[in-house]
Amino acid sequence: MSSSKKDRRRTPPPDPEPLPGLIDAHTHLAACGGRTAEDVRAILDHAEAVGVSQVVTVADDMVDARWAVAAAHWDARAFAAVGLHPTHAADLDDAARAELEEMSGDERVVAIGETGLDYYWTTRSYDCADPAVQRDAFAWHIDLAKRTGKALMIHNREADRDLLDVLAAEGSPETVVMHCFSGDRAIAAECVDRNYYLSFSGTVTFGNSDELRAAADITPAELMLVETDAPFLTPHPYRGQPNQSYCVPYTARVLAAVKGLDEQETARILGANARRAYSLPLR
Repeated sequence: MSSSKKDRRRTPPPDPEPLPGLIDAHTHLAACGGRTAEDVRAILDHAEAVGVSQVVTVADDMVDARWAVAAAHWDARAFAAVGLHPTHAADLDDAARAELEEMSGDERVVAIGETGLDYYWTTRSYDCADPAVQRDAFAWHIDLAKRTGKALMIHNREADRDLLDVLAAEGSPETVVMHCFSGDRAIAAECVDRNYYLSFSGTVTFGNSDELRAAADITPAELMLVETDAPFLTPHPYRGQPNQSYCVPYTARVLAAVKGLDEQETARILGANARRAYSLPLR
């Protein structure tokens, strides 16, 4: 890789024009460098300056879950989701179950997850949990969400049919968030029929994402969320550069264009949807 490309990959995108009312429905503050209260505050100050007033920070593993809950207590603008990413499903032993149950009762925890199925990494990573283990862990997380009354945050990678079948068999919680929705319009339509929220990340802005934009087009505005999945999936034209919650307006503006809606109204709707999905306090 040339030095100019390396430099670009290290350079954060410029600040977007502010778009008030937005909420980052899924980010990873610890992976963005938010491992102290001061660092979290700096990330959220940056986001708030462009209109992103609150974020939900999400866990991949037990260490991340502890970071997420801590961050949510460090700053009133942050809320946490706790759970084990499907690739780490084999870590769901009795101790992990007990700790996640305890965390789920925290008032700053607003969702269970990210959980679900990931078939992409089963053939690419030696330590990825196999599909049967993933399904068992997924079912446990579904039950925890139902018992706590909190949103279920779904991770789905190359497992559309099986994932929807598990949700149907187990019975969905009242609120299901399809994080970083990546399906086609048929999968989107099925999720809409089930009243799931579809959360769109920077991938919807990519040049090769026509089918994903078609899925967004058929999703009712009241079931749409916007997220970064930071530090990953930075919106076009900054793909590959570091992502943070302040980049949400780039994706929100693309969603507004897809839906043929005013940008300010779209931000208001997306923010209201996130507050409803996660039972967040008004700001």
